[in-house]
Amino acid sequence: MKFSVLTATAVIAAAMATGAAAQDKPVKGGTLIWGLSAEAGTLDCGGTDTFAVIHTVAPFYSTLLRVNLDKYPEVEGDLAKSWTISTDSLTYTFEIFDNVKFHDGSPLTSEDIKASLDRYRKPPEGVASFRKASFADIDTIETPSPTQLIIKLKAPNPSMLLNLAGPNGCIYSAKKLAEDPKFPITNVMGSGPFKFVKYEKGASVEGVRFDDYFKKGLPYLDGFKGVVFSQPAAMINALQGGQIMGEFRTITPANKKALSDAMGDKVTFYESDWNTGLVLAFNTKKPPFDNIKVRQALSMAIDRFTAGNALSQQSILRSVGGIVRPGAPFGAAAKDLSALPGFDPDIKAAREKAKAMLKEAGVENLKFELFNRSTTQPYTPSGVYLIAQWKEIGVEVTHKQVETPAYREGIKTGSYDVALDFLNAVLEDPSLTLNKYLSADRDTTNGSGFIDKEADALFDKQSRETDKAKREMLVREFENRTITQGAQVPFIWWYRTVALSSQVKGWKMSPSHLYGQDFGEVWLAPAR
Repeated sequence: MKFSVLTATAVIAAAMATGAAAQDKPVKGGTLIWGLSAEAGTLDCGGTDTFAVIHTVAPFYSTLLRVNLDKYPEVEGDLAKSWTISTDSLTYTFEIFDNVKFHDGSPLTSEDIKASLDRYRKPPEGVASFRKASFADIDTIETPSPTQLIIKLKAPNPSMLLNLAGPNGCIYSAKKLAEDPKFPITNVMGSGPFKFVKYEKGASVEGVRFDDYFKKGLPYLDGFKGVVFSQPAAMINALQGGQIMGEFRTITPANKKALSDAMGDKVTFYESDWNTGLVLAFNTKKPPFDNIKVRQALSMAIDRFTAGNALSQQSILRSVGGIVRPGAPFGAAAKDLSALPGFDPDIKAAREKAKAMLKEAGVENLKFELFNRSTTQPYTPSGVYLIAQWKEIGVEVTHKQVETPAYREGIKTGSYDVALDFLNAVLEDPSLTLNKYLSADRDTTNGSGFIDKEADALFDKQSRETDKAKREMLVREFENRTITQGAQVPFIWWYRTVALSSQVKGWKMSPSHLYGQDFGEVWLAPAR
């Protein structure tokens, strides 16, 4: 059976407050100047999962596949013009465009794709790859011809196509990698719509149109410049003053109002649910958090439904959901969650039960410290809200906020009582997003110390199930068990608002802040 796209199990349309109307015909020319809210640290696509890397380098690279943002989360080809999947779901054969060139003029072939994928799944010494685990099911990669790539799996994996469409899958030159496997960490040489001009760490990144880009007629822009801002207020002021044309991660509700009041129809807002969520982690290696009753009680005391409304007014939080983003493929409906600890809409009854459970556990006068990130959005308001919620059941909580490096280290090592953690679900498939909820001895991002082999077995079973209905049932079982055990439980999912100058056209919104950043189809309308 031949595919040009993967038929999605569900299609999610990113809602736009404005800008949804049909746009004028694209025109060529102009330079897109935009704001980058974080420093990349590395230029290697697969070296880390931070958005800053993709926002910095995506315009310079092609990927094998990509997500079709008009039909999210369907998959379409980028370098691949078509593909077939064997009836046993073990062999993927890709036909590659034959007119692709790297920016140095050399041809891009299946050998370059193989070398790049091999580097992600088997990183050489000194090379970091957070994609290693997600590519573990690949057995062999063959290149029968320059325009054909064959990937053979060890076992069926229903998430593999979406995995190969990840924005962190930049295709590098096999020649450059052979010369120096670390080349992409500090150098840029791809086949994307824009050629690399320069990168000044902590300051800016620049690119110009690649005239030999294999997608004829693209890109429209002459070039782009991304400017790094260390303070959100400075970026908002720059957008309002016309020094930049937008920022592609998110802004707060307060900033949206300020920009709208100041700029009127000169600014366009794009809005969507976001596939990033806050997660409460309980240190199960420390009493009394090793007691399931204590964990459940603390989760039950939180009014998530009020939080979704209240925090959305002052932060980038909004949606209540389970371990999968609500509205995403395999996301739980409200009725599927109401019987689980922490999701009872009758908060009064839930809190009375929570107090009784703490008394049964012998900790009715519980005191502990909430470990949190010092980043204002959305961590500070969330921490304040949670502390107030726990006070309602007589629990006294202090708030400890630390800088990001110390925060990451504390989560990783379990150096906390209760922590406000997060899940960044870029590729919305359970096998690619729910690893965090695996036992601590299987996934290093689980700092709770909790081991649950029954949950692990459910995860493994769903990762092999190719029947969508059966797989969804397994995901629900995994979710129910995870939330019931309470070592790590979802709090609130984020909400994304992007503000762009109304001159910026052709950019497409999605629930992920890593998609749509190659700027190949972006163009600028004349200033009014």
